[in-house]
Amino acid sequence: MAESPTGEKIEQLVNDLRKIDVFTDLPQEHLAWLAEKSEDIHLATGDVFIRAGDPAVWLAVILEGEIRLQRNDDPDGPIYSAGAGEVTGYLPFSRLTTFMGTGRAVMPTRIVRLHKDFFPEMLQRMPLLGQRLVAIMSDRIRETTRTETQREKMMALGKLSAGLAHELNNPAAAAQRAAVSLRETLESVRDSSIRLARHALTDEQREMILQFEHEAKQFTPKTATDPLAQSDREERITSWLEKRQVPDAWKIAPILADGGVEVSRLESLASEVGAVVLCDALMRIAALLTIGRLIAEIENSTKRISELVKAIKEYSYMDQASLQEVDVHHGIENTLTILGFRLKKTVKVIREFDPNLPKVCAFGGELNQVWTNLVDNAIDAMNGKGELRIRTHRNLDRITVEFQDNGPGIPPEIKARIFDPFFTTKGVGEGTGLGLDTVARIVRKHHGEIRVESKPGDTRFIVDLPLKQPRPQ
Repeated sequence: MAESPTGEKIEQLVNDLRKIDVFTDLPQEHLAWLAEKSEDIHLATGDVFIRAGDPAVWLAVILEGEIRLQRNDDPDGPIYSAGAGEVTGYLPFSRLTTFMGTGRAVMPTRIVRLHKDFFPEMLQRMPLLGQRLVAIMSDRIRETTRTETQREKMMALGKLSAGLAHELNNPAAAAQRAAVSLRETLESVRDSSIRLARHALTDEQREMILQFEHEAKQFTPKTATDPLAQSDREERITSWLEKRQVPDAWKIAPILADGGVEVSRLESLASEVGAVVLCDALMRIAALLTIGRLIAEIENSTKRISELVKAIKEYSYMDQASLQEVDVHHGIENTLTILGFRLKKTVKVIREFDPNLPKVCAFGGELNQVWTNLVDNAIDAMNGKGELRIRTHRNLDRITVEFQDNGPGIPPEIKARIFDPFFTTKGVGEGTGLGLDTVARIVRKHHGEIRVESKPGDTRFIVDLPLKQPRPQ
């Protein structure tokens, strides 16, 4: 409940305000004026002090207790809290118009608040207090920016981590499946080899079987396999095997077809080893071909995992000096690898790289943040489908990197604000508006420039960076 202080209340309020650092050395008449114009509010635990959407018109001084503000549109976001002795709410010269969340008392709390209509007179009477309140507002902006920047980084890290986990899971799962199948196939090879060894084979027959295995394992089609031709081959082999009552013909036929085996070659083998040996020989050949295919699958999967791990290490510049000669093309390629889960097959990346582009002196990890944010924004602008063109070239003692997408473009009315902190066109919970602000800050840190050109179907973010960083004074 709010009280308009009078008489003894004003005197008591003056004494309470003097205990707070901002007001402690102000003259008695100044504190008395503040006490007279302010409202004294007492809150029980859980009472709501402000609600989301309420106009920001009150300066609040917390005398006792604590309040916490939580954004309604982002329950997982940071919580702002203020305790006894702090000045909060609307401050002089602030651009705050409405409160973004709901503030509650977390314990019995006493607050003194002053309406902004009294600010002009307050600043005229107490210019020193005005300076202090502006300093508080500056500190609050810095703290809010730091918190939101950290949150933006965590959101980006979470997004990258989820994508990388997905990218790593696919080859890891494929390698695991291949390893399980490999164990089963090795059992089949052992059994068929034992059965084959029990036959009294001549040296020529053994040589024929080994030659057949070798040719099938070495088979590589000169052109991409025609699915219809492959299907016809499998069908011919299946029919041939079934006529000779070879067990599991439907399993063996696709394997032999992948190995480039034709019916004529099977006829030659059958005529050489005989019908009795043929079944065991084909079982062994099919198992060996399967083993080769599984080994290749494991190699490809582990190679993909290794490439991703390498890209992560190079992307973050682990175990390397911060400021160094950086290959921009290499950094962009690592960024595209890291963001592969977002690109997939729906975003076509066209590289127009200058082959003679020199290295630049830069903070590699931070520069990769620039590429990440620009690529990520381009993908969002195109709704995950479109064409992303990346160009690089040298311009005297600088290099230029351009990211062009064919999305709908940036509306002219917001173009001038896209690099402003906390400005975002994304929905609630999808962004904090610090991605492009981070890009701009990193580019400025490198004594470079960034600009944007946009029209429907053609949006370009152009980054200019010096080849060398100036020596610090």
